[in-house]
Amino acid sequence: MNFLNLICHRKKERTLKLKGHYFPVCARCTGFYISIVFYTVLAMFVPVKYTFNSTLLAVLLLIPCTIDGFTQLFEYRKSNNSLRLITGLIGGLGLMIIFKTLKFMFIY
Repeated sequence: MNFLNLICHRKKERTLKLKGHYFPVCARCTGFYISIVFYTVLAMFVPVKYTFNSTLLAVLLLIPCTIDGFTQLFEYRKSNNSLRLITGLIGGLGLMIIFKTLKFMFIY
């Protein structure tokens, strides 16, 4: 089994394509990974105090991705790669805020 299969389903129809080449992960995961890298770099330079409000914001940021994923999974509607990428970007940001909040709570 390929390592990438562990971190993404990699369905071809849900994968972004650039100049005839498919990305190694799906559109939603691409959004997540872009946000994770962006937030990690940003957090190194911009001090953020993690509070209950930041945790609440993080949970709210995960809602669009969750709704998009589950409504597609249960075939209520068909999503598209643009929407998957956008909800992945938003969800990745929320996920990183949650991870950083947990780190802040348990380490500091």
